[in-house]
Amino acid sequence: MKRNILWYSLLIFVVMTTANGCKKKEVTPAKQYAVEDFFRNPEKSGFELSPDGKFFAYMAPYMHRMNIFVQEIGKDSATRLTSDTARDIAGFFWGNNSRILYLKDTGGDENFKLFGVNVDGTNLKGLTDFDKVRTEIIDDLPEIDEFVIVGLNKRNPQVFDPYRLDINTGELTMLAENPGNIQSWMTDHEGKLRLATAIVDGVNSALLYRENETDEFKTVLTTNFKESLSPQFFTFDNKNIYASSNLSRDKSAIVEFDPRTGKEVKVLYENKDYDVDGLYFSKARKVLTAARYTSWKRERYFFDKDFESMVDNLKKQLGDIDFGFVSNNKAEDKYIVYSFSDKSLGTYYIYDKPNNKLDKIIDVGPWLDEKELASQVPVEYKSRDGLTINGYLTLPKGYTIDNAKDLPVIVNPHGGPWYRDSWGFNPEVQFLANRGYAVFQMNFRGSTGYGRKFWEASFKEWGKKMQDDITDGVNWLVEKGIADKSRIAIYGGSYGGYATLAGVTFTPDLYAAAVDYVGVSNLFTFMSTIPPYWKPMLDMMYEMVGDPVKDSVLMKEASPVFHVDKIKTPLFVAQGANDPRVNKAESDQMVEALKKRGVDVQYMVKDNEGHGFSNEENRYDFYRAMEKFLGEHLAKPAEPAAK
Repeated sequence: MKRNILWYSLLIFVVMTTANGCKKKEVTPAKQYAVEDFFRNPEKSGFELSPDGKFFAYMAPYMHRMNIFVQEIGKDSATRLTSDTARDIAGFFWGNNSRILYLKDTGGDENFKLFGVNVDGTNLKGLTDFDKVRTEIIDDLPEIDEFVIVGLNKRNPQVFDPYRLDINTGELTMLAENPGNIQSWMTDHEGKLRLATAIVDGVNSALLYRENETDEFKTVLTTNFKESLSPQFFTFDNKNIYASSNLSRDKSAIVEFDPRTGKEVKVLYENKDYDVDGLYFSKARKVLTAARYTSWKRERYFFDKDFESMVDNLKKQLGDIDFGFVSNNKAEDKYIVYSFSDKSLGTYYIYDKPNNKLDKIIDVGPWLDEKELASQVPVEYKSRDGLTINGYLTLPKGYTIDNAKDLPVIVNPHGGPWYRDSWGFNPEVQFLANRGYAVFQMNFRGSTGYGRKFWEASFKEWGKKMQDDITDGVNWLVEKGIADKSRIAIYGGSYGGYATLAGVTFTPDLYAAAVDYVGVSNLFTFMSTIPPYWKPMLDMMYEMVGDPVKDSVLMKEASPVFHVDKIKTPLFVAQGANDPRVNKAESDQMVEALKKRGVDVQYMVKDNEGHGFSNEENRYDFYRAMEKFLGEHLAKPAEPAAK
């Protein structure tokens, strides 16, 4: 399965000096880094160990694009395996000790194709090189050298069928035909396809199970989509399932579930404040190791003393910094460890577990000095209807919450919207703080990780209570004296782009400038242009966002494009021409309507991008333009105030 690589605080205090018996207050200004320093490609990233632990592979720039390299551990030289100059490789994994598989799309269309290449650079082959077809990885089958299991929507653009794929020849064998409603498939520890989740009647979810691959799938559990049982993996005897479940509870817990009876067997771990959504295990020792949840930081609950001891040993060597395990070999005696903070792009290490030896591989962004960057601190406030909203405030170097007064602020709502901001390095946030802006991120209602009630509180509240949560946070900053109310801007991408447009539409006097990055402007056209594989979930979207027929009044009220007469805030819009999620028409119609009214709007379109800008030169263009735009409309950032 695809492995996640973690990407992403020390307070900097005002320097006090004494002269002639009187205290003089001085602040050493932060070094101002170039735009390129925040948004350039890393030197090396995404390290993955080979199954035998003799090699690691990683991503590094070639002709300004992230490509795959492989290196023998203990050697200094590396071999470049790919030479893509059009677009970054999207991700890769080891198929076996001698072959690497990777995904890439075209111009941001998200129709990912799977390719394979040997570690010596030979036998480069397109394995799922089909036009307008998206590849999903179901199981990388680490115990089987010749095959992986993938999902392809080549038979029907709306659904993904599972195939066993020969990673050398590209031969495909269909394992089951998707009847049209299955959204995900899962294998057991032997690589047998035995579990599926489906959408029933548009809004109900079903769990389908079979004892072996010759049986038919049968429904064992049906729930409304507001309740969920999210399978993690099978128990080690391949009988039951470990899952994250909010059935009959508000916060998701880690449970053991019997697929034959459709019942939870027992709760393994739950947290009263947060959803527990991750579970880890040792494949070699066949034991659960830890569960994961996120408070203001990522946190672990340990099941296994051996794993806990390993974490403790690493804490002693790494000190007060967060870290995670991004890869290990089959024997589980070598690990790739990634340490990170809010002020660092991170560092990769190889950890030799038997010898408790940690060796640095590389600092990902050595050109950025942590001492010059800003701390991301947790904050919370109350919404107007009494919800607790958690968030983060990043102040420019030299400020603390105690001495921050009348600062220019960038309000930065996250995308999704059913997602959340978390603590860690964010190049956008550090870039803006480096320019003297306070950056405010909030997990408005609907943000994930805070339980089902908090999530459901966002339904049909686009532009309404969800937007009120953002507005209430801005007012909270003004009331505390942190924000200069005349110098507040809003910037966001995807749903955050929608929130930007809604902010300048429904609270037209609140913001002095706004930047919309691939944001929705019209809920009707947004619903009609979603990717085909989202269509089985459309009824669900109608309940969560609005039904274009039944809720037409609500959706029109919440669509900024129909209320451009209220907008007076200068606006900068950025859009990828190939965006499959938020169609370019979302930005086109907004810009056209504003220009007709004579509102100041700047529009950037990149023809070789999709939902966000991946290519390095396009990122540079966007953030340079953003910096200039914000500087013009928010004037000069304030000097640090004396405490």
